[in-house]
Amino acid sequence: MPPRKRPRPNQTALKMVGAQVAAARTATGMTQRTLAEAVHVDVETVASIEQGRRALMPDVAERMDRVLDLPGLLTVAANEMPMVDVIPPWAEEYFANEAEAIALSWYDALLVPGLLQTEQYARAVFSCRVPYMGEEKIELQTARRIKRQDILYRTVPPTLGFIIAEAALCDRLGGDDVRRGQLRHLRECADRPAISLQVLPLGLTAHAGLTGSFILLETSDHQRLAYSENQRVSIAVHDANEVSILGQKYAMLRSQALNVADTKNLLERLLGES
Repeated sequence: MPPRKRPRPNQTALKMVGAQVAAARTATGMTQRTLAEAVHVDVETVASIEQGRRALMPDVAERMDRVLDLPGLLTVAANEMPMVDVIPPWAEEYFANEAEAIALSWYDALLVPGLLQTEQYARAVFSCRVPYMGEEKIELQTARRIKRQDILYRTVPPTLGFIIAEAALCDRLGGDDVRRGQLRHLRECADRPAISLQVLPLGLTAHAGLTGSFILLETSDHQRLAYSENQRVSIAVHDANEVSILGQKYAMLRSQALNVADTKNLLERLLGES
């Protein structure tokens, strides 16, 4: 008989947290539907969480703790969910540096940068992957992406600069409601004191970002690094000369993009049209 396949650590954790939600809900006599209504999510979301098919997001966990009269147990579980197998090996170094960065400059030609994505937008992005990665991995990847955004809420957050191609704001990934929510979130982020948000407008006759998206990062010990992704090829850049070239590209893109005030006006216009 072949050896029994061990479950993935992520899958085990998802099922354990889901079982805790189900047990707490049952103990209070609530149905999945009444719990869903109380925490303002779809009943299918509650069912998927309890079955271990969907990650329990921290904000939902907090609401469940209040409704189920739990002393923060589900919130702890959601925040401490292991992410084994979620981060590709080639990205581990970048994510470790990102979490401790003191400055980050991000140009994205195709999407809203991951640190500024809403949960719904992130889920739509991962759902577009080919080949389709399956609901479980989509939820784990989404949870990981939202968790990365903790750096935005540090007591002293890093200095963050984002340049987003306007084309990325025109796509309707996930549908009109998801797009509207994402635009609203970007407009709110644009008012955060540590964030500089600029849009590279459509219709330029030339710009410095034609070769693709990239990220510049300064670590806590003042090393300057860069990172870029293209299809299934990802590059962590340490060479000072190459990092300098990307820094020059970013500086040029800042001069070609709308300024911060005009970017806010554009976001407001897009929201009015959506």
